[in-house]
This record gives sequence, C-alpha cells and structure tokens, in this order.
Amino acid sequence: MDAMSPNQPGEPGRRLRVLVVDDHPMYRDGLVMTLAATADFETVGEARDGETALEVAAATRPDIVLMDLRLPGISGIEATRRLVATDPGIRVVVVSMLEDDDSIFAAMRVGASGYLLKGSDRDELLSAMRAVSLGEVIFGASIARRVMAFFTGRPSSAAAMAFPELTDREREILERIAHGDPNPVIARTFGLTDKTVRNHVSNILNKLQVADRAQAVARARDAGLGTG
Repeated sequence: MDAMSPNQPGEPGRRLRVLVVDDHPMYRDGLVMTLAATADFETVGEARDGETALEVAAATRPDIVLMDLRLPGISGIEATRRLVATDPGIRVVVVSMLEDDDSIFAAMRVGASGYLLKGSDRDELLSAMRAVSLGEVIFGASIARRVMAFFTGRPSSAAAMAFPELTDREREILERIAHGDPNPVIARTFGLTDKTVRNHVSNILNKLQVADRAQAVARARDAGLGTG
C-alpha cells in the first residue's frame, strides 16, 4: 500500500479517524474528549453544520463520521447522503436526540451505518464505532427494538408506531382500508355494523388530518401497511 493512501477501516494496529459533527459545542467537545481517551480512535476534524462537515470530510478523509441530524443549513440526513455518495467506504454513525421512525429510516435510506441516541453511554458509542468500522450496521438498544418491531412485528405493531393517535380498533380498520377493503367487507370482518365502520373511518380521517379515504390509504401505505 502506498504510504500516502489511507488505511482501510478495521485494520489492526491503527487508530480510526473520526469527524465529529454537532452544532452544540459542549456536546461536541464531550465526544472529542471521549475519543481522545481511547487508544483506537483519533479526532481528525469537527464541524457545527452540514456544509462544514462536507468540507472537513473532503480534506481529512475520516473513516467514521459521528453525525447529528439537526444541523444549521444542510441537515444531517442530507450531509450523510452526500458523504456516502462521495465515498461509499465512509461510515456514518448518527448520534441524535431524535428517535422517531421518520428520522431513523431516513438515516438508513441515505446510508448511515449506525444510529444512537445522545443518551447512549461511552461504551455503547465506542462499541458501535468499532462495529461499523468492520462493516456492521449498529443501532442503540431502544432504536433496535423499534426497528425490529417495525420489520418483524404484526401489521398492528407498525400501525401503533406510525399512528399512536389511533385506537386499536381504528388501527385495525386502517389496515383493512389500506388493503382496499370497502366498508361492508370491514364490517363483516370485525362483526360491526356499517354505521359503526363509517364512524370509525370518519374518526380515522379526522385524527390523521386527511381529507378523504384515498389520502388515508396513502398515509397507511407510506407506513408500510397494506403492502403485504
């Protein structure tokens, strides 16, 4: 290997190069101090916004980027997308206070290799960074439970996460609506009267703040319902 070429992540006997991106100086300083106290990581750059993160990454070529999502200017999601598109070998670990499904799956879609909450302890953070350097995808414990529930749970589990404002019965009916069932079929399925189903559908539209059944179907399918 040429002396000027960067080492590959996960090579034994070398420190992994890390870029820290967060708009809160105290939190960013804390991450830098945590890395400085370890033998296998070194901070090669810091950034408080997405634009600077891209510039520093281009100049320093880090192995791992610790990325907040709420940043001034370019968001952490967009910065992650551009970083991974430019260098598919870079590992981005999101470290955020956001734990909603939209943020988690948006980060996954743009190529993040890990997702941790800011309350994660030092050992969890360092273990995640070591794992992603070896090509693994890592989630903090609470994030992993949400992801597993979304992908392996029953449809009602996905509905509960996506639409917490709905009652259990309303979620069940929304699932049937997403499958294309008309009201009479839904009524027979659950042993309800047509009027009761109409009332439930009206409540669903109000709670989801959509104008009609078609918009409710679109929302449901965006959340993964009615596609199986």
